[in-house]
Amino acid sequence: MVTIPPQPWPTGLAEDVEPLVKRVLAPNPSPYTFTGTQTYVVGMADGPDCAVIDPGPDEADHIAAILAAVGSRKILAIMCTHTHRDHSPAAAPLAAQTGAPIVGCAPLMLQVAGPRSDEAFDPTYAPDRVLVDGEGMRGTGWTLTAVATPGHTSNHLCFALEESGALFTGDHVMGWSTSVVIPPDGDMGDYMASLEKLMAREDRVYHSAHGAAIDKPRQLVRGMIGHRRQRENQILRLLGEQARPVSGFIPEMYKGLDPRLIGAAEMSVTAHLIDLEKRGLARLSEGVWQTGVQG
Repeated sequence: MVTIPPQPWPTGLAEDVEPLVKRVLAPNPSPYTFTGTQTYVVGMADGPDCAVIDPGPDEADHIAAILAAVGSRKILAIMCTHTHRDHSPAAAPLAAQTGAPIVGCAPLMLQVAGPRSDEAFDPTYAPDRVLVDGEGMRGTGWTLTAVATPGHTSNHLCFALEESGALFTGDHVMGWSTSVVIPPDGDMGDYMASLEKLMAREDRVYHSAHGAAIDKPRQLVRGMIGHRRQRENQILRLLGEQARPVSGFIPEMYKGLDPRLIGAAEMSVTAHLIDLEKRGLARLSEGVWQTGVQG
């Protein structure tokens, strides 16, 4: 179980991460957000313009902290990696206050019956421009290029800061925890492919939306791929022992799990099972998963 570091956390303060990057922590800690969502302001400290990445929740104090970090600079783009409620809701009020365009991931809203174990999607998100893989934004001394990384959500983007070799990874890769993949929008096959895509890159450092900077990114991604493959092998082994509902996998796979995270664990196992089903290795019958029909 991940332990959240003790308070006080630097909520509302503009921290210098690297010469072109400041970080502002939102006041929304939880088992899913760690110490909270990290908003990044990208641009020369004494330059005329900047970009804001993942403005976070619509909290007046957080928006004020972002504006303080921006200072007198013009915001050329408010850029969102994806549209979970802890990432994009502040985009609209920040745009209203500054006149900056909202640029980045595509809008997305799902209607899902029953309780959700992830952060719900933001229905207010309305981008002025949607970026596709390889498109970007440019300002004075900075360039941000979109890297499409679907999986955690279907609309997830990372942003590469070309001048420094940094990659803003949103929720796709985080140092404090693996990303939760929640069907029906989250897709384990896409997520694994996106991890492989990052393995082929040579980014110097990752700045994620939650947790500390990742200074050995490829090593972490390699470990995450291995972890997911290990989970897949666990599922296949348990399926081989007996058919079971999703809840039947959790006690064996997640020993000592925080009860607040059981729902997320079940969704992650479901995402693996759906991926295995697509590959003919598992099948669902009347709420019970079993090994796939062999040819």
